[in-house]
Amino acid sequence: MVIFDCNGVLVDSEPLATAIVSQEFMRAGFALTPDIIARYFTGRRPADMFAEVEIAAGRKLPADFAATVASVTLRRFRAELRATRHASYALSWLRGPKCVASSSSVDRIRVSLESTDLIRFFEPNLFSASEVRNGKPAPDLFLHACNRMRVAPRDCIVVEDSPVGVAAGVAAGMTVVGFVGGSHAGTQLANHLKAAGATKVITDLRALKSTIIDLRGW
Repeated sequence: MVIFDCNGVLVDSEPLATAIVSQEFMRAGFALTPDIIARYFTGRRPADMFAEVEIAAGRKLPADFAATVASVTLRRFRAELRATRHASYALSWLRGPKCVASSSSVDRIRVSLESTDLIRFFEPNLFSASEVRNGKPAPDLFLHACNRMRVAPRDCIVVEDSPVGVAAGVAAGMTVVGFVGGSHAGTQLANHLKAAGATKVITDLRALKSTIIDLRGW
C-alpha cells in the first residue's frame, strides 16, 4: 500500500496555508510570520501548533481561533488551491491500494482533494491525525491507516514532504519516499528528509511509479 501525505505532496498548499495561519496569528496579537510557521510547524497538527504557541507565548489564543483558522482555510482552499504538478498523472499509473494520511482535519483533506480533482483516487480512504492520540512525528496516524486498510506496516510505502512526516513513517516501520517538488521546498529539504530516514527522495511525482517499483523489488 502507498500512503500519501496531503499537504505539500498531493496539493501545493504549504505557502497558502502558512500565509493564512500567520495572518490569523497576527490578528490575534501573536507575531508569527509564514517563515516561522513553516520552519517549526510544517507537517504538524494544527492543534499541536496552537498548543505550543500558547506555551511559548505564555497566554491563550482566542477561544474561537481554531474554528476561525479552519473556516478561512477551507474558503481560501476552495478558491485558490492547486494540485501538485503531475499528481494526477502519478496517481493514474499507480496500481494497488493507496490512502491519504494527513495532519489536517478530515474536512480540510476532503476540500483539498475535491478542489483539485484528486478525491477520485482515494475516497473513502482519508485518514486524519485528529483521529489518533499523537500527531506526527509519532507513528500513530500511519498505524491507524494500516489498521483501517488491513495492511501490515512493513508492506507500506509512505510519501512525505516534511521531516516530522518522514520520522512518523520510519517509526511506524514503513519505507518512506521523500518528496521535494512542492513550491515550498527549500534547497536543504532533501537533506533534512534523508536525515529523518527517507530511503529515496524525488523531485517530480512522475518518478514515483519507478521509485516504488525499485523499492518493492519488482
